[in-house]
Formats: sequence, C-alpha cells, structure tokens
Amino acid sequence: MIIGSCIVYMTAEWCSSLKDKRMVVKSIIEKAKHKFNISIAEVDRQDNHQAIVIGFACVTNEVRHADEIIENVLNYIERSTDAVIDDVEREIF
Repeated sequence: MIIGSCIVYMTAEWCSSLKDKRMVVKSIIEKAKHKFNISIAEVDRQDNHQAIVIGFACVTNEVRHADEIIENVLNYIERSTDAVIDDVEREIF
C-alpha cells in the first residue's frame, strides 16, 4: 500500500473575510474530492482570511501513480482558483 500526501499553502489576497475564504476553500475541496477520489480538507490557518492551507491524501499500489495523482490535483487547484500557491509539501510512503 502506497500513501501519497500533500499540503498546499496558498494566498488569496482578495478575500476580505472568512466568509469569502470559506467559499473558495469549499469549492476547491468539493470539486477535487469528487474529481480525484481523494481525502482533502483545510488543515491550518483557518482564522486567517487570506491564507489557505489544504491537505490531501491518496492511497494506491504504485509510487508512480501516487505521484501522478498529487501532480494532477495540484494542477487542478492551480487552474480552478485565483489563489496563489506559495508552497507545497509532498510525501509518499
């Protein structure tokens, strides 16, 4: 069993409230969850209205497949929102 996990740090400077941020985060999470069949959630900085930290994980039987899933999700997140990806932490084990 191979587990791929990733934490994505993003900035959404146009968000002026936590309500604005929740709309962005909820959209990303719901769409990615259904499109890629991954576990995904906001994992940090919930009280900062311009910082978004999303973590996701996948389970597969090949390292290459886990890496592909992570890359596809990252590309999807980048295309589907105006938030800027600041940093990404990947781990496959």
